[in-house]
Amino acid sequence: MELALVIGVIAIALVFDYTNGFHDAANAIATSVSTRALTPRVALFMAAAMNFVGAHISTEVARTVGTGIIDPPTGSHGLVIVGAGLIGAITWNLITWYFGLPSSSSHGLIGGLVGSALAASSTIHWDGVVQKVVIPMIFSPLVGFGLGAIIMIAILWIFRKANPHKAGRGFRYAQTVSAAAMALGHGLQDAQKTMGVIFLALYTGGYVAAKDPIPQWVVLAAAAAISLGTYSGGWRIMRTLGRRIIHLAPAQGFAAETAASIVLYTMAIAAKAPISTTHTITSAIMGVGATKRLSAVRWGVAGNILTAWVLTIPAAALVAALSYFALHWVVE
Repeated sequence: MELALVIGVIAIALVFDYTNGFHDAANAIATSVSTRALTPRVALFMAAAMNFVGAHISTEVARTVGTGIIDPPTGSHGLVIVGAGLIGAITWNLITWYFGLPSSSSHGLIGGLVGSALAASSTIHWDGVVQKVVIPMIFSPLVGFGLGAIIMIAILWIFRKANPHKAGRGFRYAQTVSAAAMALGHGLQDAQKTMGVIFLALYTGGYVAAKDPIPQWVVLAAAAAISLGTYSGGWRIMRTLGRRIIHLAPAQGFAAETAASIVLYTMAIAAKAPISTTHTITSAIMGVGATKRLSAVRWGVAGNILTAWVLTIPAAALVAALSYFALHWVVE
């Protein structure tokens, strides 16, 4: 029975990873596609490949998610808690994808795990939630906004005497690099979250110890699932990020992607924190747009996105809690 539950939770985790990929595909390529630096299909293939590579760089974020958020009891009860958390995250991913809102798959996952653990009266590492989730959740968009603005101002100053046509063509080429860096950061961050949940399921089922390394097959499975999801594309959200917030020029797209990539790498490797790639790139786009003029950013659209950000953790937690009660009744 427990083995079947472990396999079931792993399968649900990989479904979440796939939805994470197509939900967040826009994070890496929306700006490059909107500026015509890359065609959509080429951009998606590049993003999928870089997601796969990025997933193999580090497992520190996976360790944080797997051991630093909740501590479910071993056995079938703990597996129900993990499975319900994943269902909450998947549900919120699909809702926000349908409405074209770039919300955070990462925070949906954290909210789902916390919600199911609360419903089950299981242990939650609140210090880990605050230090590794809440503080970075607030900090990373602010840094993304500020860094995007700084990089854009630097570009405007450095290229102030350049021929606009030649500079635009050069930044279209440069965006290929910055989009690849963004996709690498997405794999580095988001694929690891699924690795962490699969490791949590294996630990809860008694198949690994808390201090064991992440198994290589887990890394490969998570990397493959998010890459396939990314290649399938998230066109609804891509339109929001690429055009509805602000109409981006190639230099602006390059600045936003560069700023977001720097934040993603720093937080994953130095802070070991599972931050939102969605929040980071969206805030960087807003920061870049604000350097043109504040009215260039469509703040009404930005407000809708912010509302989705605020609702993500509690909404995913609520769905996860309801899922826990349903699964608990069926399984146990």
